[in-house]
Amino acid sequence: MNLLKTSFLTLISTVIKLLSALVINKVVAIFVGPSGLALIGQFQNATQILMTLAQGGISKGVTKYTAEYGKDNELIPTLWSTAAKIVLFCSLSIGVLLTLLSSVLAEKILHNAEYTYIFIVFGFTLVFFALNQFLLSIINGLKEIKLFIAINITQSLYSLIFTSVLIAIFGLDGALLALVTNQSVIFSIVVWRLRKHKVILIEHFKKRFDHKQAKKLSGYSLMALVSVCTVPVSHLIIRNYIGENISWEAAGYWQAIWYISTMYLMIVTTALSTYYLPRLSEIKSKGELRAELKQGYAVIVPVVLLLSSCIYISKELIVYVLFSDEFKPMLELFKWQLIGDMVRMLSFLFAYLLLAKAKVKLVVLGEISFSVLFVVLSYAFITRYGLIGVTYAYSLNYLLYFIFTFFATIKMRGSNEDVDF
Repeated sequence: MNLLKTSFLTLISTVIKLLSALVINKVVAIFVGPSGLALIGQFQNATQILMTLAQGGISKGVTKYTAEYGKDNELIPTLWSTAAKIVLFCSLSIGVLLTLLSSVLAEKILHNAEYTYIFIVFGFTLVFFALNQFLLSIINGLKEIKLFIAINITQSLYSLIFTSVLIAIFGLDGALLALVTNQSVIFSIVVWRLRKHKVILIEHFKKRFDHKQAKKLSGYSLMALVSVCTVPVSHLIIRNYIGENISWEAAGYWQAIWYISTMYLMIVTTALSTYYLPRLSEIKSKGELRAELKQGYAVIVPVVLLLSSCIYISKELIVYVLFSDEFKPMLELFKWQLIGDMVRMLSFLFAYLLLAKAKVKLVVLGEISFSVLFVVLSYAFITRYGLIGVTYAYSLNYLLYFIFTFFATIKMRGSNEDVDF
């Protein structure tokens, strides 16, 4: 299955996910307003960190090595068994810590001890999220795109109904509760869908822990943990800075524009994670790799350019439909946010190549350096230009990141790697 076919299938899934997210977002905007949206953004950044820790950071590693080995390889049961033990240990450990530290986390992240129960519930459901993502990583590595997308569609539709109902009844509490309980039901659905699978069998998870496979996965664990401890944390810091130095309503406007970027770029990022990571991992020929990169840019550049142009032209309508009149001040953020989105996507193909080839040092260096730089640039530009400064910082940061990833791949080519252009 090539990128175009994968993109078409992921487009169907992404459109459903987008529509579900748009309805949920409208409900959030109506019931909790800009400051509530900012708080939800804070919580989502925190859950990103906790969920990655609960998975041991090995999801992309599981996808890569499942694709690299192939479904008939004798190493597959050893890989999956080792990965399953890592996921169970990490998710149960983090779940216990969440429960014990629930009141502290509620104060630090949500600024209100009344939300202690949210973290207690999260502590008990975290293992289901981790196992769900683990199984999806395997499916992705097996390149069973139709099954992968079908599960994602089911998840989107369930989240739409469950989250909207909870928000309508309980407001902000309902939104937070939905975020920490959705995965419990989705996990049971995934297990049911896999009950007759020919490759994902119970006996393939019963092998002994293998230190060699664990060492391979550890590189991806380091990359994932660094990523999740830099990007969401940088957003937490920036959002807090906006809230404390401008207003929490302004922080809500930034959360809203970031939400729009995330939603429409999902069309591209879903295709990249679904197709490119396993595909680039299995390629050994320089010619094939060069062809895949060229094909990627031929598809991604026009799609992102078209989407971002449409969004900019219809920005007022988008704010009206997705949010409410309270969010009109965010209109000034669109121009440079969308420019930043374009540059960001240009850098992602090179970044996925580094990830697929397990270039741990380069990936870690990039994640840390540019997350710190984003915070520094945001502080400087917000101080000088106000809220719009955060979008200037975003665009400049990803321009520099694109340059970094480009030269990193050139360095790989010059060091006898399977990379050529």
